[in-house]
Amino acid sequence: MRNGIMLTLAALLSTAAFGQSATTGVVPDANAPKGRLPDAAVPKAYRLDLTILPESDGFSGHDEIDVVLKGRTTKLYLHGRDLAVSKVFARVGKTIIPATFTQVDTTGTARLDFARAVPKGAATLVFDYRGTFGDDASGLYHVKVADRWYSWTQFESIDARAAFPSFDEPGFKQPFTVTVTTHPGMTVISNSPETGITKTGNGLETHRFAATKPLPTYLVAIDTGPFVKQSGMIPATAERAQPMPLGAVATQAQKHKMSYVMAETPRIVGLLERYFGEPFPFPKLDQIGSPIMPGAMENAGADTYGDSIIFLDRHATTADKQTFGMVVSHELAHQWFGDLVSPAWWSDLWLNESFANWMGYRIGNEWRPELGIGVGAIAEGFGAMNTDALEVGRPIHQAITDNSQIDGAFDSITYGKGGQVVAMLAAYLGDEKFKAGVRLHLRRHAYGTATSEQFFQSIADAAHDPKVLAALTSFVDQQGVPVIDLRRDGGKLTATQARYAFIGSTPAPLRWTIPLCIRVDTSKQCTLLDAKTASLAVPDGRVLMPNVGGTGYYRFDLSPADWQALIATAGTLSPGEAIATTDSLWASFRAGKAPAAWLIAEARAMAANPDAAASVDPGERIAGWRSRGLIAPAALPAYRTLMASIYTPQLTKLGFDPAVGAHAGDDPGRQDLRHKLVGLVADDAHDGAVRAKLKEAAKRFLGGDAAALDTGFLANGLAVLAQDGGLPVAKTLVERALSSEDATVRSSALAAAASSGRADVANYLLTLDDKRLRGFDRLRLIFGVIGSVETRELGTDWVLANYDRLVAGANGVFITSRLPSAFSSQCGADRAAAIDAKVGPAVRKANVGLLAYQRAIESIRLCGALRTAKAAEIAAAVTTTG
Repeated sequence: MRNGIMLTLAALLSTAAFGQSATTGVVPDANAPKGRLPDAAVPKAYRLDLTILPESDGFSGHDEIDVVLKGRTTKLYLHGRDLAVSKVFARVGKTIIPATFTQVDTTGTARLDFARAVPKGAATLVFDYRGTFGDDASGLYHVKVADRWYSWTQFESIDARAAFPSFDEPGFKQPFTVTVTTHPGMTVISNSPETGITKTGNGLETHRFAATKPLPTYLVAIDTGPFVKQSGMIPATAERAQPMPLGAVATQAQKHKMSYVMAETPRIVGLLERYFGEPFPFPKLDQIGSPIMPGAMENAGADTYGDSIIFLDRHATTADKQTFGMVVSHELAHQWFGDLVSPAWWSDLWLNESFANWMGYRIGNEWRPELGIGVGAIAEGFGAMNTDALEVGRPIHQAITDNSQIDGAFDSITYGKGGQVVAMLAAYLGDEKFKAGVRLHLRRHAYGTATSEQFFQSIADAAHDPKVLAALTSFVDQQGVPVIDLRRDGGKLTATQARYAFIGSTPAPLRWTIPLCIRVDTSKQCTLLDAKTASLAVPDGRVLMPNVGGTGYYRFDLSPADWQALIATAGTLSPGEAIATTDSLWASFRAGKAPAAWLIAEARAMAANPDAAASVDPGERIAGWRSRGLIAPAALPAYRTLMASIYTPQLTKLGFDPAVGAHAGDDPGRQDLRHKLVGLVADDAHDGAVRAKLKEAAKRFLGGDAAALDTGFLANGLAVLAQDGGLPVAKTLVERALSSEDATVRSSALAAAASSGRADVANYLLTLDDKRLRGFDRLRLIFGVIGSVETRELGTDWVLANYDRLVAGANGVFITSRLPSAFSSQCGADRAAAIDAKVGPAVRKANVGLLAYQRAIESIRLCGALRTAKAAEIAAAVTTTG
């Protein structure tokens, strides 16, 4: 049920000459594969001929697949979801063998039944069919932008089958030859260069593309519409002797924001070529924007991004540029690691995403060091630990046996944990040894597929160190977070590893082979910790830092004296070590060890750290106490005083003017810190002067003065206006959002309205019926309402009452995997039980977003355990230190 839109065209199509009544729905087949297809057929090449008129409800296609059959057969399993197939047959030489096409499950497994046996060997499967456009970023989807329609494809993970009959698995790689017939004057983009345009007899035009390099179905891209395309060249490099075509592709609404991606992409491509030691593996590169893409996708030679990621104007914030650098580097790294060498099966998805996540931060940091992109990898890795520490979960390298499990693998474990594990291994081996292993892996498997085990072997072979396999597999093949307790005993340090557990959780014990790097003052040493306990000789020194650079995927705990010494140096720690310190201290608190007062003391000390992310990380975690309802109403004034005492002086020192360009002369880090501080001071400290300044600027902005409110303060300014202005302001914000194609304005205005904390506004937003409201707009409103303490219960009750309808209308990995997380801000075993009683049976039956839902339920329960154990302590710490 990942695509709830069922075809209505099916009943209108008659039986075709080659023996297929149009598909009218799913006909269950108990013998059909639930995951990987049988090896009865291997696809060798596709020829796709699509007619795409983006304003229509659907599209039509002619699909030919050259296959090799393992043996003589009368039936064959493949994929096709919600397609009205009007004609299907097998062609063997000049012989035509009619067939029928039947979809046998909701995930898109299908069966071909042939009129007579098809012999062993080469054959061509031929299909004529119709499909329906999706409304979300899944399959072949369309969107109306301003007054014009466009279409895009998003096929990862298993949504190519919604656009054409196929063997929709990553392990099958073959060339695709694509033609698209559409209106005259349209721009069509696919993976390979366009070879020509011809006019048809019915007033349309056909665009033809060269055959691609071998690709899996999920990397195919076909985008059609009145796009604006800018063209240029990426200069030759030491690895690539010839310049390479580069394009930027945007809707008309974004045509004035294309210069940044055109200017900066060549530099990133060059850095990646230098790292991999290989030229860009495809003949051209297009960078494509979509207004509803919530992330980005590495289609070979045709990367697709959410508009706000790549279309930046001259007033883009440091955070905007950080996102650009990391995401573009991530997606372009995939062109080698994922596209050139693809996973053999979805169990090896982490091989793509974990590596690309690490590369995204690494290359992004090399692209623009002044932006501080690299530290984001560490923050993302530690963020994943809160998910990984749950009892419900999965390892990075997960055995996937059912199609319904695939989308669940696109989570923080794959990206955050996986990226941190790669970083930890690279740091332990050293950059050159690790790079040599990566290059060896690409050479061994170019334009083919590879398993995780083959990647491990390449790394070990290049490093000449088989022990690294034990370290890799211990983190990749088992769930959970190690915590290392370090205690001094004279000149020795005793390190004891265990599995980290929250208050209220009792996960099964595990052991890892941990690349442990510690520092005492300035003296550093690394070792592989593979036993439960080990003794290390350490030099004398005052400050013990147990995770050098913050690159290790583990938490640490210390004696009170060592914690106090480390906290005292918070303002001078490197960004990675600062974030590691904050995470481990908070982890100790949530395990029932460190007192709440230490967290506040660390926040005060860390506020002096020059890195923006490190400086505010403790404060944002303290703000989480309020957002989860752990600050009682009686303690709220003391909480606001506390936050003001830590962060208002920082903002005062920096200065604050919300106007566009007012602080343009500051370096990127200083700009970023100011943007982060304004949120804490305006919302959590509830500073009257800052709120008044934001509110006035927001009013002027909505009144037409675009220069009144800098993009970095837009969300905060509109939020203050919504909180103070009630329903009339909320309606104004919704109208401004839905009439805008500026991604930042649209998202900020909707989020501001949703977080007003007012019941009347929440009811209006949840029941809003406006044809301009897109799928992710709806999700943003839901999360905003439930994320506000004042409207949490109201919003949760509404989602519970409407859950089936919301899921049934969702497409693809991006929505179905996120909606269950809307419940995560709830707190208490009673709330977990009530939600599970209402929604649990439907979620388990539909098997959509099940893992995310189970994690949400456990998080709600654990929040209740934390509240029971620590609420009084939190209140005392806030009151006495505020």
